[in-house]
Amino acid sequence: MSFGKNPHVAKAEAAEQKAQVAKDTAASELAWREAGRQWERAADRETDDKRRTLYTEKAEAARANADNPQVEGDALQEAIADKSISKLLN
Repeated sequence: MSFGKNPHVAKAEAAEQKAQVAKDTAASELAWREAGRQWERAADRETDDKRRTLYTEKAEAARANADNPQVEGDALQEAIADKSISKLLN
């Protein structure tokens, strides 16, 4: 790590990636909440007002994702399963 870098930014980005590839909604929610915490910590350490505002917005967005989990992935999996079942039945 070099001087002047905010280590929480990398941790927050890693938590977001983990949330996006999570297999179930509980794991996704937990990862989004962790991303929110890390973005908040990054904002607290930041001296630049623009970046502080950006990190705060990202923290709020991560918490919103945790509160409203994306069901698109689950719906997509169900649609794929329904199509494969219908192919088997025909």
